[in-house]
Amino acid sequence: MKPGMTILTALAFVLPLTLPSSAQVRQLPTQTRTISGTIETIDQAKRAMNIKTADGEFVAVNVPQTVTRFDQLRVGNHIRATYNNNVMARLKPPGEADVDTVDSNYAKGTTSGTRVMVRTMTATITALDKNTSSISFEGVNGWKYSRRVVDPTVFDQVKVGDKVDITWSTDLSVLVE
Repeated sequence: MKPGMTILTALAFVLPLTLPSSAQVRQLPTQTRTISGTIETIDQAKRAMNIKTADGEFVAVNVPQTVTRFDQLRVGNHIRATYNNNVMARLKPPGEADVDTVDSNYAKGTTSGTRVMVRTMTATITALDKNTSSISFEGVNGWKYSRRVVDPTVFDQVKVGDKVDITWSTDLSVLVE
């Protein structure tokens, strides 16, 4: 593959957490993360790859079907990837049905051809730790996530067992170097 810009879309479970009060939806600041590393594994059938960074960290990337040039990436390619995570969170009222949806038809930047997958998932708060300022969630299929809480007033608004709808979209641009 010639070095150049390949636009990929991926799901990333990165949640810069600040929960809303009541059932309000709150748009959180976009979190941008850039990684540089080598593609260590690619599973074409599952459309997944692992990127190893210079400090030895492995970053798993799941690539949706809407990405058309995924098959051109190879193990050993050195890449620089930038994730842009857009997150909304909403505390669910008791009794509201859980959700787990993926919308791969959402287009962003149609002139560039970038496709973004948007996912909404209901997660249950499994732990709150005021001392370390962290919160833990569990969602469908055993999905687990812990995150440092930015706003300490969140601890006054939620309790273990509460459900939260988390909606995120992540676009990933990859430069093969």
